[in-house]
Amino acid sequence: MKALIGLINGMISGATPILLAALGGVFTYYAGVFNIAMEGMMLVGAFFAVLGSYFFGSWLWGVGLAILGSLALALIFILFAVVLKTDEFVTGIALNLFALGITTYLLRQIFKVKGVFSNPGIIPIPVIKIPLLANVPVLGEVISGQNLMVYVAIFITWLSYFLIFRTRFGLRLRAAGYNAARLDSSGVSSARMRVWSLLICGVFCGLAGAFLSLGYVNLFTENMSAGRGWISLAAIILVNGHPLGVALISLLFGFSDGLGLLLQGYQVPAQFTAMVPYLATLIALYFYAVRERKRKQIL
Repeated sequence: MKALIGLINGMISGATPILLAALGGVFTYYAGVFNIAMEGMMLVGAFFAVLGSYFFGSWLWGVGLAILGSLALALIFILFAVVLKTDEFVTGIALNLFALGITTYLLRQIFKVKGVFSNPGIIPIPVIKIPLLANVPVLGEVISGQNLMVYVAIFITWLSYFLIFRTRFGLRLRAAGYNAARLDSSGVSSARMRVWSLLICGVFCGLAGAFLSLGYVNLFTENMSAGRGWISLAAIILVNGHPLGVALISLLFGFSDGLGLLLQGYQVPAQFTAMVPYLATLIALYFYAVRERKRKQIL
């Protein structure tokens, strides 16, 4: 039973950064922006979260700086892809490489270490105990005692669904992706909607990065995002950008992440267990491609 509870908790923890980044990507997906810079935004967010938490002695400062760092990358993306109209794919790749380089450089210059920075002065995002529920066997061990950012991710999932499908903002956002020319002719700038979508994505990726370095673990390592931004992009594609579908797919990837950690306890080599989430991504994309091919044949 303990192993099962551990697997479920590992699934939830593994799913949270993917879900937060993917929800940000959902907004850019509907706005018609192919945003592959989520990987870099998450990585920058993770670094600045540790920076803020360590130097200011507060996880709130860490989360705030994580959002600001991720937003800085979002603003660069906006400058090139929206204002200057450069290729979104090339811009995203460049930002991901820039994020990897700048975080590695700053890690070595500020903290004078290579690879990993871990220190007792890094204040983690707190774990929340829900009164009464915490004492319930099994259920309490899963629902209560999760990191604060897990509950934030759940709230943001429902908020994203409401904003996209139940508000005027969401209608305009989807119109920017479906028919930008018609939206422009109605007096609403499609470029402005793309800017808003990228800013929202920057905030959510900052939260994802903060959870990675202050919640999932309590340290920063070079290339800490480790492909999670790409997995988030795959989650969006698999469910055509539906926030609730993204949550389910994120749990699937989180399960594969938790399974990898569980297998390490059975003497399975760490190199193999680290492959599990990415193998799950490839398998999911394969079945998605097969489904789309059959759908096109029917049409």
